[in-house]
Amino acid sequence: MNTVYNRFHLVGTYGAFGSITRPRYEVIVEGTDEPVVTASTKWREYEFKGKPGDLGRMPPQIAPYHLRLDWLMWFAALSSYEEQPWFAPLMQKLLEGDRAVLALLRSNPFPERPPRYVRALVYEYHFTSPAERAASSQWWTRKVVGTYFPASSLAAHTLACSGARRTEVRRCTLKRAPRG
Repeated sequence: MNTVYNRFHLVGTYGAFGSITRPRYEVIVEGTDEPVVTASTKWREYEFKGKPGDLGRMPPQIAPYHLRLDWLMWFAALSSYEEQPWFAPLMQKLLEGDRAVLALLRSNPFPERPPRYVRALVYEYHFTSPAERAASSQWWTRKVVGTYFPASSLAAHTLACSGARRTEVRRCTLKRAPRG
């Protein structure tokens, strides 16, 4: 990607990424306070400070800041949650209503008490055209690609993590909680 401009000697060709994906995939984290998850469950989205979510929100200018969680979410969309050792613990912290984690987000759709269930879906995002934006006031369009993280609750699931030593990467997966 960066070598395209090199022939003009206007910019250096160094870059952290050799290429960037054309479609923009985003992991959208949702929660619900309903006691049982069904096909008609109403889910509420957690908004992040910098990454796309709300279709009507203009992309923010955040420089010179680096919103690390938002950046990690971009990488998460390029793989499965099992390959992201921090993702399952993030979902657990949302279920627990952890204030430090919630402070990393733009909004908490559950200000009174934590949700009973969380899940994450993957969407493919595209900018709207100027005509679409004028008609709808939306900056983005999106379509569901699939489930990224299954609907989970503290009562129904536990996290099983490996890599207990400080030098090891913790790998966390969701396990069904024992019944009893």
